[in-house]
Amino acid sequence: MRRELKLAVALASLLLLLFLAAFVVVSGVESSIIFQGKTNIIKLPHRKLLGSTAMVEPNRIFGEKCTKSDIVVNQGPTAPLPSGIPTYTVEILNVCATSCNIAAIHLKCGWFSSAKLINPKVFRRLGFDDCLVNDGKSLGVGESLSFQYANTFSYPMLVSSVACV
Repeated sequence: MRRELKLAVALASLLLLLFLAAFVVVSGVESSIIFQGKTNIIKLPHRKLLGSTAMVEPNRIFGEKCTKSDIVVNQGPTAPLPSGIPTYTVEILNVCATSCNIAAIHLKCGWFSSAKLINPKVFRRLGFDDCLVNDGKSLGVGESLSFQYANTFSYPMLVSSVACV
């Protein structure tokens, strides 16, 4: 009985120590922890950095009129088809701040397919991981287009290339 109590106390102490270490890592502050008479100082950066999902801002110093980061693709689930197949709405938006029209918008889209017909002038797959938006025609500043597709899962879509017009 006494041995089980010691084991439970040791386990609780270990869990508390792990919780405190995780708190130090999450809080991002300098802290010191004492292990068996030795002081270990954990130094962490004072700033939180954005993850790799952050949008890259274009560098327009050298005269680039537009970049692929000027096109934003949003998608989300919508009501399923009567047959029960999930549907998703995709919105493609030109967010260029320097009044640029963007054409030949290509998205990485894997083996995109849909159980619901999509107007090919709005969106179509040309080949593996290559889909064309707006029949290659330009999308003006602030303009957007949207479409719905139906499949058992959503397709991640990322801008792969654009042309400035």
